[in-house]
Amino acid sequence: MGAAAAVIILAKERQTVEAFVRAGATDPATAQSLQMIGIADGRAVRRLRGHAVVREAAPGIYYVDLEVWQAVRRSRQRIVLVLALVVFAAVIALGVFGSGPR
Repeated sequence: MGAAAAVIILAKERQTVEAFVRAGATDPATAQSLQMIGIADGRAVRRLRGHAVVREAAPGIYYVDLEVWQAVRRSRQRIVLVLALVVFAAVIALGVFGSGPR
């Protein structure tokens, strides 16, 4: 998956969570159908369900678990930070060791 595709997917997930929040579907008591929330059962909803961010309170009735959403976001941020550190370390190593004798 390219970086651009990842950015698009993450933006769609964020928009989906925001739609649930706007609709007030943030716990089992306020859960609503996707149609009432105004979103389709697309890739973003399926991914969020897979991460337990979007939960089914009753058949066809969903809500967003904001605590899980925050945990997923923190986890992703940690992954990005680690990858950035690895790339930085590689650049430093190649810059120091990859230039050869002078």
